[in-house]
Amino acid sequence: MQPKKYCRFCVDPKKIIDYKKVELIQRCLSSYGKIRPKKRTGTCSFHQRQLNRAIKNARFMALLPYTIR
Repeated sequence: MQPKKYCRFCVDPKKIIDYKKVELIQRCLSSYGKIRPKKRTGTCSFHQRQLNRAIKNARFMALLPYTIR
């Protein structure tokens, strides 16, 4: 049985999800550039939605690539 994962954004409220924080966002992407599900990252539903919005915004602003080849 795996240990329970906690949302790192709920534990540390100083971490703010923003599309300009590329280093923070990249941790939630797979090696192919796909968004990891909340089951793998351990984030709660509220922060997962914020994370998805920030990733898509960063892709649109060309801070992150859409695909990694």
